[in-house]
Amino acid sequence: MFDAYKIRKDFPILEKKIEGKRNTYLDTAASAQKPQCVVDIMMDVYLNEYANVHRGSYYLSEKITNRYEESRKLIKNFINASSEREVIFTRNATEGINIVASCFGMDNLNANDEILLSTAEHHANLVTWQQCAKETGAKLIYFDLDENGEFVWDKFINKLTSKTKIVAVTAMSNVLGTIFPIKEICKEAHKFGAKVLIDACQFIVHDKVDVLDIDCDFLVFSGHKLYGPTGIGVLYAKYDILEKMSPYQFGGDMIEHVYYDKTIFGLPPQKFEAGTPAIVQAIGLGEAIRYLNNFDINDIKKHEQELTKYTTLKLQEVDGLKIIGNAKNKGGVFSFDINGIHPQDLAFVLGKEGIGVRTGHFCAEPLVNKLGYNSLTRASLGIYSTKEDIDILIETLYKAKKFFI
Repeated sequence: MFDAYKIRKDFPILEKKIEGKRNTYLDTAASAQKPQCVVDIMMDVYLNEYANVHRGSYYLSEKITNRYEESRKLIKNFINASSEREVIFTRNATEGINIVASCFGMDNLNANDEILLSTAEHHANLVTWQQCAKETGAKLIYFDLDENGEFVWDKFINKLTSKTKIVAVTAMSNVLGTIFPIKEICKEAHKFGAKVLIDACQFIVHDKVDVLDIDCDFLVFSGHKLYGPTGIGVLYAKYDILEKMSPYQFGGDMIEHVYYDKTIFGLPPQKFEAGTPAIVQAIGLGEAIRYLNNFDINDIKKHEQELTKYTTLKLQEVDGLKIIGNAKNKGGVFSFDINGIHPQDLAFVLGKEGIGVRTGHFCAEPLVNKLGYNSLTRASLGIYSTKEDIDILIETLYKAKKFFI
């Protein structure tokens, strides 16, 4: 059976006391904690195997190059890409979206075109395409969710036209927890000739991502949300699209030949990985995927679905608390407001009890403002989350209510 308490032991930081209390970490949507194996492999590489990649024919360089490229293969298999050449290492998902906007959007969009987003997008997706539209003259179009944060098919379809060239959507909202029907979105968008980019940052840690089945053109995610290190992310793109895209940056390791008067660029993914990459971080991400491969994704999904239901019921029992986002198909993200308590004050009290939550607009300011708030509190679940975490949260919410109200 799936045992979250046993899993917690794989994450050393969760055994540490916070303010003398149990570490009740409920901020995985912002950044996940790291299992010991990820920390160990990165330390081992730095201490015993470090060199630069793709540049040396000596033992250390060859060994670390193999490790680095093995991570690419692990990612290829993890998302079921057709080839490792479709997997590009980036600094994070944000850079992945910027690559697509800069190298595909700028070259293929004009004033007659439209870019379609949902109103629930993270700034990484919204701001990037906003700037792309500004530069190309393309029009930015948004489709709404309903009052419960539910994806409504008609609201999406009604905004999809022959002018739509890019559809860029999250797979799971980091504010509402709403899970989008990304396979169906891709199928419908392709009927209109549009390319689809999926922001899978929140979704990929909770459910299976199969890019061939989804049939997305682009997909991005960040390592630090996938129990891996910061400073590393992934852009997946169909190879025939990558071949035609211009490079994002220029310099070493992304070239085939350089002459004084011209340069011949390398093939993907080399073409999009200029300079010395985040070598150890990429290896750390590969190890995080190895760790997750020890589990059946369906067991993770079942555990988190049960915990999501439990958390919803417990939060609903707190008088004056409103959950923001009640979609039927929802992941373990709970944004909420308590009447009479500012989120920052609430987070301070929770923090003193060893509880880590997020406050603010969660890099989705237009959505939070649209919902009628300037700031919210957010608790989010991970593979190591337990009912005990939720019980401690609820108990402390009642303490906060007595103190502030």
